Amino acid sequence: MAKQLKLLILNASVAERETIKTTLNKLNVFTFIEASDSQDALKILKSHPVDIIITGLEVGKIDGWRFSRMIRSGLLKTPKNTPILLTPPIYCERIAETTARSYGIDAVLPFERQDMLPQVLANVLSTHLEKSSRLNLLLLETDNRKAEDISEQLKLSFAITHTTSTKATLATYLQQKFAIVLIDATESHSDTAAGLISEILQHNPKQAIVTIIDNNDADYAEQLLLSGVTDFIRAPYDHSLLSKVCDHAARREDFMVSYAEFAQKVEQLSQSQSRYKELFSAHQRILLHLNTVVLEFNQEGNIRFINPAWEHLTGYGIKSSLAKSLTDFCLPECKTKLQDTIQRILHGGEQQQQVEIQLKHKNGNAIWVECRLQLIKNSQNSATITATIDNIHERKQAELQLRHLALHDTLTELHNRYYFDQQLQRICKAQYTSNDTEHALIYIDLDHFKIINDSKGHQQGDIVLKEVAQLFTANISDEHLVCRIGGDEFAVILKNTNLLDAHLVAESICMAIEKHRFHSEGQEYSISCSIGLTQITEQNNDPSECLKQADIALYVAKSLGRNLVHCYSKEDSHHNSLQAGLEWGHSIRQALQHDAIELHYQPIWDFKRGHVAYFEALLRLKLDNELIYPNQFIPALELLNDTFLMDQCVIRNAIKSVAEYPELNQVAINLSAQSFLDERLLPHIESSLKEYNVEPTRIIFEITESASINNLVATRAMIERLNGLGCHFSIDDFGTGFSTFNYLKQLPAQHVKIDGSFVRDMLNDPIDLALVKAINDISRSLDKRSVAEYVENKEIFLALKEIGIDYGQGYFIARPVPVEKISDELKKISENNLFN
Repeated sequence: MAKQLKLLILNASVAERETIKTTLNKLNVFTFIEASDSQDALKILKSHPVDIIITGLEVGKIDGWRFSRMIRSGLLKTPKNTPILLTPPIYCERIAETTARSYGIDAVLPFERQDMLPQVLANVLSTHLEKSSRLNLLLLETDNRKAEDISEQLKLSFAITHTTSTKATLATYLQQKFAIVLIDATESHSDTAAGLISEILQHNPKQAIVTIIDNNDADYAEQLLLSGVTDFIRAPYDHSLLSKVCDHAARREDFMVSYAEFAQKVEQLSQSQSRYKELFSAHQRILLHLNTVVLEFNQEGNIRFINPAWEHLTGYGIKSSLAKSLTDFCLPECKTKLQDTIQRILHGGEQQQQVEIQLKHKNGNAIWVECRLQLIKNSQNSATITATIDNIHERKQAELQLRHLALHDTLTELHNRYYFDQQLQRICKAQYTSNDTEHALIYIDLDHFKIINDSKGHQQGDIVLKEVAQLFTANISDEHLVCRIGGDEFAVILKNTNLLDAHLVAESICMAIEKHRFHSEGQEYSISCSIGLTQITEQNNDPSECLKQADIALYVAKSLGRNLVHCYSKEDSHHNSLQAGLEWGHSIRQALQHDAIELHYQPIWDFKRGHVAYFEALLRLKLDNELIYPNQFIPALELLNDTFLMDQCVIRNAIKSVAEYPELNQVAINLSAQSFLDERLLPHIESSLKEYNVEPTRIIFEITESASINNLVATRAMIERLNGLGCHFSIDDFGTGFSTFNYLKQLPAQHVKIDGSFVRDMLNDPIDLALVKAINDISRSLDKRSVAEYVENKEIFLALKEIGIDYGQGYFIARPVPVEKISDELKKISENNLFN
């Protein structure tokens, strides 16, 4: 879940704080901190930062305005630019907003409009910048010395932009908003100043403009004011006077609008009495036509008023419903919840409550509604409750459907891993207080399911998973919990089941899957499964331990030949080595998830052009400040079927390095057989290339010959898709799979890497030498480039060059090095006379 924002609510009213929380709770974004007095709020902020503040006006000896000034001072633990929203009870909009700007407040919202809180907060958070109470001022002054003097005088109140010509002033004005424009209109600039003033006011007639003049001509000053200038000051002038004139001019529009609004409020109040009857009449008409049900209850909680929307919602008439309790119309399971809510309002001190219940329609159907109840006291201090009811049936159905999706696997309709973890924790927790109940946990893995996915495609694999899920539900009673926890792995919690009965259930699952016949494209085939079993008892009630035991038992079952059930035992001879292997695998997985890797790059030499053609990325893991090599961790990852995580990590980091180091002109990345046909591979490559803005032609992907032979059609399709992106491709360890050379024709790869076992002994073994030459000749005839591994000495290097091999790789040329040492390695190669 995303991190929640800390929101401080400073308000003297408990009811108003609750209203704010209720309004914002639905967003599920904020963690609320409450304070009723500004001094209490300051104590909090002296030690803890928050992300946003909502404050009232009358909040103690330090009011909301001055409280905001304390925030902006930067003296507290919370940042001085923390967003602040002021919620006064009533106000004249412009007066409040003008004052708010002076105190650095981000937004003002009257409390009566609290329904707008989500929108206002979203706007404040999305546009919030470092706050400053200084106003923007545009200064036209050709004399830089005078401009510096003016800027020094006004810097506390204004953020000044200085220009030296009318053309630059106008251009700057049209690009930015300014509270005031200050123009030197002394005698030497009077002609150009008049034209500029005209241009600015044509663009914005309400723009505040102050001019500096230096003559005693009253007609000239009058002419400036008539042209639209806000104010003027005569030079020479007192420094404090310039600041006052500019400040008043900049805020003139605010004050003028504020006075107009105040007058409008007075006029509205004077008309309110005459409009009262009209409002009352309109109120009645609204009630008659409102889709929302409006009710009023007496002190006994019975209905004494109801509007016509009730009849449309429930089918019951108004007259027949009066004097009854609302609970009479509820479904039995909702009655207690509604009665408790009403009692909390009448006798528990709550002002308002909201509850979701189901009403019973006259035709028998159940309807989900949202009921909002409010306590009202009349002039005699007598309490009653009003309520509004809205139909939320469609929304509730959608919520229930979303909840179902959140807890179920969309493919098989079984419960998912999230729900499984919840239930396992609940059952294990219950075992703390239970002495005589036993449960069992079984882990199920389909044997060789990947072969179906690779040979028949993921669509057929999905069909198999659906059929397997149906077999589970047919062979396991409803009281137990069956979940798909990922890929072809399933878990079952057998409730109130001893070990012997659990073993019988697991055996029946094995038999049902083995006997079932799956059909695809006119062919019939069968599969099997391996099952690990462990008990959940009073002594064995830790969820993590139970999962580990079932996991170990499953892999023991696989190692014993598959298609069988294995029950976890501490005396299991496979336990120690297997548990160590699994724990090592989980440590590796965690390291990959935290990106704890280091890529080393080995140069590949171009024999024909005499330079480094590209590099191969070689993975090392960093665990406890040690570098772990692939032969030490890849077997453990294969045991967990998690090599895709490794390839994902390598692809992202290698492409990032290509983007950051120009020396890496082209990089070869090895892919595991498991990842190569994973449907997530191509989107991951595409997103990484796009994220780091790397040309696809700079990337070469490699897969071993033996892995590609296993599914030639799928391999060819994936290579074509990678070539379509612009990436190159290489067949690694060629010659070890004992395939025919015809196999190369079917794969659109650009490179063929000759297995190092042939290269290493080719000077001593004529068969190895013949194979190296043959692979090179066939590669050239198919327009592919040959790459020789294990170039370990000068003799092999020169022999490969004479044969006509395209590229060479080995310790004689260069060892793999971290990316930051590539430049040094290239320099060493360039200084080697043999290479030159």
